[in-house]
Amino acid sequence: MPSSVDFTGRPFHFIGIGGIGMSALAYILAKRNLPIYGSDIQRSHITQRLQALGAQIFCRQDASNFEYVKQSLEQGVHQPTSPMEQELSISEQGLNSRSASVIEAEAFNSNGQIKSEIELPQVICSTAIHAGNSEYQAALELGCPIFHRSDLLAALIQDYQSIAVAGTHGKTTTSSMIAFILLNADLDPTILVGGEVNAWEGNARMGQGPYMVAEADESDGSLVKITAQIGVITNIELDHPDHYQTLDEVIKTFKVFETNCKTLVGCIDCATVREQIQPGITYSLNPDSQAHYIAKNIDYRPNGIYADIWEKGSFLGELDLKLLGQHNLSNALAAIAVGRQLGLEFSVIAKALAEFEGAKRRFECRGCHNDILFVDDYAHHPSEIRATLAAARLRMQESSLNTQPHLQRIVAIFQPHRYSRTHAFLQDFAQCFSDADIVVLTEIYSAGEPNLWQIDGQKVAELIANYHPQVLYQPSMDDLKIGLTQLLQPGDLVLFLGAGNLNKIIPTVMAFYQTPGSY
Repeated sequence: MPSSVDFTGRPFHFIGIGGIGMSALAYILAKRNLPIYGSDIQRSHITQRLQALGAQIFCRQDASNFEYVKQSLEQGVHQPTSPMEQELSISEQGLNSRSASVIEAEAFNSNGQIKSEIELPQVICSTAIHAGNSEYQAALELGCPIFHRSDLLAALIQDYQSIAVAGTHGKTTTSSMIAFILLNADLDPTILVGGEVNAWEGNARMGQGPYMVAEADESDGSLVKITAQIGVITNIELDHPDHYQTLDEVIKTFKVFETNCKTLVGCIDCATVREQIQPGITYSLNPDSQAHYIAKNIDYRPNGIYADIWEKGSFLGELDLKLLGQHNLSNALAAIAVGRQLGLEFSVIAKALAEFEGAKRRFECRGCHNDILFVDDYAHHPSEIRATLAAARLRMQESSLNTQPHLQRIVAIFQPHRYSRTHAFLQDFAQCFSDADIVVLTEIYSAGEPNLWQIDGQKVAELIANYHPQVLYQPSMDDLKIGLTQLLQPGDLVLFLGAGNLNKIIPTVMAFYQTPGSY
């Protein structure tokens, strides 16, 4: 079994290809014309995008998938299929629905010579795939080389002058800002982020330039595998108690990442970064700090942010952002620091940041119906919820300036994510909703975890009610949808908060207020 990922033409098979991180990796490989197979139990626009590039996707995670893949590879060269056939999965159409790019990669090695034997695919898994998964077991039995998602990311990063963005909060927005700056500076970057961005129509982009911008995840400890030319640490908190027992364990992971980066950019507004990490380049929102990059004369506006930016004691220029909140100005400072490290003029950086509209599910305005504003946000940690609600309060101020709709209440709908996180931060969750007028709790999204603590959404709601005057609990999504039709009224800013599947009900709820009585 090879010890490293092979990019010379050997096929890849992703178990759980539709995940936000897995699909980004599969997209880059597909754009490299490598043969891609994968499985996912849910179809989505993300899997459709991969299929359009020639990826063959099964709609189930089952051991039999490898029989299809093995037979498909053994068949050798076939006539290219039609464009319509290329958009269908093997499981729907059969073994002959393989794109020309897949056939070419199967038939020839990197030297253009015909292969003498079929190589089994390299299997890519995330931490979400457990040892008992039948597809994973089949890969083991066949002797396929198996790699963790982070092994593939680390290998891709080595192919570029890479910028890796790490941190407990703000990774997706910060990495997207950096990528957008490089894109607007005509540096044609390759991009791998943990959210979708309209500027490159997804969570990944294949560029031809020397730079890669990648989001680097610490959740399962795999951050230690990442080495980069420039690393960024936005902040450090305990967020994944399913993997880490203490904050000290999290810090150890980030210390390894620090060592692995040639240059490290860090936010010293975070006490843990300031005291435990030694970034070569620092940034801060505190004008009295000694950071290399600071913001002064900050104006948090209801429709954005203004600030003067200083670099090593010298005035760089003015910054205008469309995004809301203190956290997003901090993210922008990190992006400015990286851009300057790459030699970009501040005018180029500031122009790009002024145009940046954010990533999806990061205070994403989904629509306004019957004077109710619907906002989707990925916040699932108490610190993130506080920051998002503070941004919502700023947005409320804008509505007082004779704009429409005239917002009067913030309704926060929260789906706790994972039993382990909910249990570990119960008291923090109980006290983080002070900026909301009404809090609605749903049942906990397990993300496949067992409920070892016998905790549920109702208990979380009861704890929040100790600190908040108006808290409601809806045990199911159907109950929630019905409840919202009775609760929401013109002038509400409705925030759907969480990392689970809560946001899937947003179109249905909006449809009701487009056409009242449609349920």
